[in-house]
Amino acid sequence: MNKSLWVSTAGFLWLCAQAPCLSAQAPEREAKAPEVKAPDKCDAAATKEDSSVTDHTIRLGGQAIPYKATASTTLLKNDKGEATGLLYSAAYTRSDVRDLSTRPIAFLYNGGPGSATMWLHMGAFGPRRAWTVDGTFTPPAPYKLVDNSESLLDKTDLVFIDAMGTGYSHAVCKAVEKDFYGVDEDVEAFGQFIVTYLSRNDRWNSPKFLIGESYGTFRSAALGNYLQNHDTVHLNGIVLISSVLDLSTITFPAGDDRSYIYYLPSYAAVAWYHKVLKDRPVDLPGFVEEVRKFASGEYAAALFKGSELSLSDKAVVAKKLSRFTGLSEDYLIKADLRVNLSQFRVELRRSEGLTTGRIDARFTGYTADLLEENAQGDPEGPAVGGAYTALINSYNHEELKFGKDKVYHNTSGGGSGWNWTRQSRGPRGFFPSGPNVQGDLAQAMITNPRLLLEVENGYYDMATPFFATEFTMEHLGLPPDLQKNVKLDYYNAGHMMYLHDEDRVSLHNQIAGFIDRATKQ
Repeated sequence: MNKSLWVSTAGFLWLCAQAPCLSAQAPEREAKAPEVKAPDKCDAAATKEDSSVTDHTIRLGGQAIPYKATASTTLLKNDKGEATGLLYSAAYTRSDVRDLSTRPIAFLYNGGPGSATMWLHMGAFGPRRAWTVDGTFTPPAPYKLVDNSESLLDKTDLVFIDAMGTGYSHAVCKAVEKDFYGVDEDVEAFGQFIVTYLSRNDRWNSPKFLIGESYGTFRSAALGNYLQNHDTVHLNGIVLISSVLDLSTITFPAGDDRSYIYYLPSYAAVAWYHKVLKDRPVDLPGFVEEVRKFASGEYAAALFKGSELSLSDKAVVAKKLSRFTGLSEDYLIKADLRVNLSQFRVELRRSEGLTTGRIDARFTGYTADLLEENAQGDPEGPAVGGAYTALINSYNHEELKFGKDKVYHNTSGGGSGWNWTRQSRGPRGFFPSGPNVQGDLAQAMITNPRLLLEVENGYYDMATPFFATEFTMEHLGLPPDLQKNVKLDYYNAGHMMYLHDEDRVSLHNQIAGFIDRATKQ
């Protein structure tokens, strides 16, 4: 041993090659902690699907409905068969149905892009609902989780899907969440999930529906077309809640006056709600119709003239705009008759120190800087976000028995890095344009002439204004017989009309009737 202390390095390596080298032989000062092997990103544990099944009962419409809740992750793969991600879903299926071909199934998701589906899940159609104060801030915990008497389980089985990077959905192996952040990438992931679900649960012959909100409507248009053409999955119906299919209609692009025209009826409805109009009409729908005509007629003509509009004509239009919006004529003249959404939200109730909501304009919040030209934040989010976040976590853990050792992500943050470029952009695709999927929706309805479309609109929704949606639906380019398959409904609420108690009932009833029509036609 003494001799081994001064042996050369080469000799030491030679000795180790001839016989086992014991770590105890090395001087103590050279001892090192054993290296920890990094976990394999693509081993069985990393790609393992998790599932939890629980049994429940809910009373809806006077009947007791037994149902099975399945919280689970589903493995996605690329064209090479390599694992790419695990998509989380919460499925509710009525457990006393023998013939599944008689039972519709609906796939539901929120928007963003990059939002979890906790809003539709815990606010609109799931069997349990987050209770929030209507139209104002919901106080902090403890929050209330209640049975949802407006759940759609009385009409259809429900599968709520969290987009990649949201909820418990995450990329695996060599993939990263960003790989899924794009129009086509997102559609392919949802399409693969739906086809897998139909096969694993023997639901190929069930009536099928897509129900999306906000960007979820954008997704539904592209996804419906993709499912029908790529997988030959023909749908019975698509429900668009707070819809936008042409993003240029809501973004106020420079030199394009359309957004100002599309937003004006929503501005008027919000001004009417907050009682800031001098001669406030009694009838909201009648008032909105008057503003629609002005917006598409005299107002549109004035904006089209641009710098050629005379000062006298501008003053005439400003006076009418003031009557419809509650904004001062002087402010409207200074704005050149063009007030974008962020400006309107902070200006409408500036004198009271309040900023108006975007997602739901019934909500207001304090304005920190009364000199600010543009709204800072949206008061609707903080007003209900705390309740939804707390209750989706406790509900998943305690009732669905899933995710206690995981982090539920409300958002992915993927919207800022979203890939808006489509794989196929048509004969003139070399010119960039605003993202638009109305062509996808039209093609889906032409491919499947029995596909019905239901469009839900909130008067006080300033994220996706109803007048822009009306224009889109009237310009799908469908044959008259197919245009009859499109139906629009309206609510005295905002983007998430289910936050308004009365309209949550109405929303359920409208969609329940729609499912009946689309299933029995």
